[in-house]
Amino acid sequence: MAIASLGAVVLDCPDPRALAAFYARVLGGSVEGEGDWLDLKVPGGPTLAFQAAPGHVPPRWPAPEHSQQFHLDVTVEDLDTAEKEVLALGAKPLDTEDRSRTFRVYADPAGHPFCLCAC
Repeated sequence: MAIASLGAVVLDCPDPRALAAFYARVLGGSVEGEGDWLDLKVPGGPTLAFQAAPGHVPPRWPAPEHSQQFHLDVTVEDLDTAEKEVLALGAKPLDTEDRSRTFRVYADPAGHPFCLCAC
């Protein structure tokens, strides 16, 4: 028996509205709330929340001396198409050179790592 259920995955960031808009374009869903806390209600998935953190320092990837803390795996039909779209939205490539792999690593506009993963 579980003690709890997952309510949301929360990302600290300097601008919750901008980061929520980025992930809404990547994942779909609707952004709810205002101010220092916003929720992205993702169809068929958990809520992704964004909390204002004025002193936010993005994780460094890869850097063993600086923990990445967590990352999101986002499943896509076509890696090349999805890559073009997330880069146009402001993502930055972190580890995308090996095109034979089934994943590529990026940073969102606030610096959090995420992977595009082929289904």
